[in-house]
Amino acid sequence: MNIRTATRSGGRSARRALRTAPNFEMLPGLTRGIPLCEVMDGAQVERIDSASMDILENVGVQFRDPIALEDWKKAGAKVDGELVFLDRGLVRELIATIPSDFTYHARDPKKNVRLGGKHSIFVPMTGAPFLRDLDDVRRNPLLEDLAMFHKLSHMMPALHSSAHHIVEPYDHPISQRHLRITYSSMKHSDKTFMGMTTSPKNAEDVMDMCAILFGEEFLEDYPVTTGNCNGNSPLVWDETMLGALRAFCRRNQPVLCSPFVLGGANTPASVPATVAQLNAEALSALAYTQVIRKGAPAIYGHYLSTVSMKSGAPMAGTPEISLMNFMIGQMARHYDVPWRTSNTLGGAKTFDAQAGYESATTLQAVMHAGANYIWHSAGWNEAGMHCSVAKFIVDAEQCAMAYRMAEGPKWHDLDQALAAVPDVGPGGHYLGHPHTQDNFQSAFFMPELFDNNSIEQWQAEGSVEITARALNRARVLLAEYEEPKLDEAKNEALLDYIARREREIPAADELNQSY
Repeated sequence: MNIRTATRSGGRSARRALRTAPNFEMLPGLTRGIPLCEVMDGAQVERIDSASMDILENVGVQFRDPIALEDWKKAGAKVDGELVFLDRGLVRELIATIPSDFTYHARDPKKNVRLGGKHSIFVPMTGAPFLRDLDDVRRNPLLEDLAMFHKLSHMMPALHSSAHHIVEPYDHPISQRHLRITYSSMKHSDKTFMGMTTSPKNAEDVMDMCAILFGEEFLEDYPVTTGNCNGNSPLVWDETMLGALRAFCRRNQPVLCSPFVLGGANTPASVPATVAQLNAEALSALAYTQVIRKGAPAIYGHYLSTVSMKSGAPMAGTPEISLMNFMIGQMARHYDVPWRTSNTLGGAKTFDAQAGYESATTLQAVMHAGANYIWHSAGWNEAGMHCSVAKFIVDAEQCAMAYRMAEGPKWHDLDQALAAVPDVGPGGHYLGHPHTQDNFQSAFFMPELFDNNSIEQWQAEGSVEITARALNRARVLLAEYEEPKLDEAKNEALLDYIARREREIPAADELNQSY
């Protein structure tokens, strides 16, 4: 974990004590300082753009929603049944009104974060139907498990959001679950968060709760949450997602327009062709956000996986996923819109070497691709079927390490550091030099969760492996957690709203009793 440090006057020992004291202050949103990896030249970017526009004009995209179809007719698109054929000129005109960057406003204004261009944020995973808990046992989650992950998100410096349903709380009815999930995100952290889009009405409930927390007028001017709308590849947007998208856009809140790609299964078995189809799908939804509300923030999204041609199972960490991330980053920048990707994905069943390799491969590609909204940044394993507490903690520290790398080299103390060279001279060492003593904590990232001691020391301390170290760390963090208290009046208003909506929403027979 990246621990930030405070400074004050005093001797070197006092400064060292301050530097080594735990401090869970959130890192500012990342401003990247390293070059982008761009695997296409300008002609290839234009080739993907042209192929995508050909798909939109000649193949069409299915909008399975009568309201969207009427909206498109009014916007001047050709509509044939549920197929919408989008002229490239219309698409370009619409996406040109999407803001290239914006700022998320958190409950704690010090945790506002900018998104777009060189500005990026890390967001935990969501949607896991199982968890691996503090005892590394795989089971169904409860609301208290979701609260645990929101607390950990609040304390991880490199995580900029508490997301929403990191795990599914099985002890609440599905139809009412979005209310408790949203409240948990708001209550246990004062960072920005995500809003549920599981139905149009659920999305409206989230917007109402955001209005209680921030004020209705505030929502009109400032993004405070994020919705996600998944497309059904190939080339379908359904009524549920489109209705939720409208609920967010009408309140000026950003949505991720995310085709759900299983390369080789719902896209062609080709990297460039997959990107061309995905690009067409994303553009069609991005354009629709501007039909709903011109100037509303929106994010070019996707979920990327390739499938095993042996079994059809989704894979993580493959070379093609990295290549597609590089290419999608270029396309998003071509249209000057922020973009989302997925991070630290793993298909392993436990937090093992496979999980580490897959996650590290994806993380490095994402950082060099220049992604803005870096989702699923902590906990994802078993192809998203479970969130692992141990992996959550380690992934968050890996994000802190990636953050440090992506900032680029720091030049502020070059002259002072070089001045130490003649002081030490040939054959000496720098460990006792004043410059080293003053900068030892900040000069090089020192992971807390990786063991770099000798094998003798490791054995003497109990031969504790990474999973156990991470789980021990999680227990310590939860013991140290301090709730960022909600304003009492707003908290009561939120609870009243939840109680009213739970009375209104049928819940019979919807409790999942499998846990």
